[in-house]
Amino acid sequence: MGTAAGGAAATTQNRRVREAVTTARRVVVKIGSSSLTTATGGLDDERLDALVDALGARTPGDLSGSERPGGREVVLVSSGAIAAGLAPLGLSRRPRDLATQQAAASVGQGLLIGRYAAAFARHGRTVGQVLLTVDDVTRRAHYRNAYRTLRKLLDLGAVPIVNENDTVATEEIRFGDNDRLAALVAALVDADLLVLLSDVDALWTGDPARPGSRRIAEVRDETDLAGVDIGGSGRSGVGTGGMVTKVEAARIATGFGIPVVLTSAAQAVAALGGEPVGTYFHPSPRRPAARLFWLAHATSPRGRLHLDPGAVAAVVGRRKSLLPAGITAVDGAFTAGDPVDLVDTSGAPVARGLVNYDAIELPGLLGRSTSDLAAALGPAYEREVVHRDDLVLL
Repeated sequence: MGTAAGGAAATTQNRRVREAVTTARRVVVKIGSSSLTTATGGLDDERLDALVDALGARTPGDLSGSERPGGREVVLVSSGAIAAGLAPLGLSRRPRDLATQQAAASVGQGLLIGRYAAAFARHGRTVGQVLLTVDDVTRRAHYRNAYRTLRKLLDLGAVPIVNENDTVATEEIRFGDNDRLAALVAALVDADLLVLLSDVDALWTGDPARPGSRRIAEVRDETDLAGVDIGGSGRSGVGTGGMVTKVEAARIATGFGIPVVLTSAAQAVAALGGEPVGTYFHPSPRRPAARLFWLAHATSPRGRLHLDPGAVAAVVGRRKSLLPAGITAVDGAFTAGDPVDLVDTSGAPVARGLVNYDAIELPGLLGRSTSDLAAALGPAYEREVVHRDDLVLL
């Protein structure tokens, strides 16, 4: 009796997962370099065509078979620009220095988007290239502009193809191998589903080639990841990501209420059709406010505020605003309105918030109550350093 009941519950769960996938009307799909290129670094036309055919194929949830109103909208986040530029430049492996990476990206990005345009044209679809920098998803004004661009492309029936703008990157060129970028884009366009395609068919408890490793079919919460070895990077010499970045991307997306499917590029059609392949990450039942999500995942802290134990307890335990009296030290060069990390006595970040003061103002305010500051400096100083409405726990 128990076995029958368990089987019925599993069947119901599988049906719900399938429905969540097949009824998704707006899907973000991320593909990694290793799934698009040959061992020597050039674009693999057969793999790229197979991916586009998978995205262009009709699925049970795609009634019209197109991105136009009534059908499934697709945003493709594609790595591969640097890898595609290696062979034309006579490079045998991915370069380590930034200048050569950027040179390869400038050559490879044109090749990549050209091949996508030709492949999608066979399905009667137009593509639009969207190159993003870190600032485009960390600065709020840029973030909104990126949203407007992607939204308009989708409204016009185009397939946005997103990549990091490697050619002009001035900081570390990697963005989690586009995994984190894909999760942020999924939240940005309010996607119904994020599909992460890799050279590994699912999340496994260990190296898939190792005896005893098993595939994890579903992840409902963090307890399902206990004991899972996600260290190391992908198998290819042209990619930069691994399971660490993919699981982190899944955490970001599911935290915003977006389900995630992680599988291999070869299983893209099956995954988009809701078949039980890969690993399905269940979304959080409660979607956070978009503003707080942006603050937690799409910002880079401009500084750090060191809190005493009482302030940590107030901010973390009682969800209070941060006052000057609870701050012991200030790091960084920031201005009012910038994101800053709030750290405990060991230096570990416990929260992130938008600060109400410039960095040069704060040292003279530390350890003092707001009433004392107002009496000495005026009513403008009777305000919180970080208001609780502008604060998210990490």
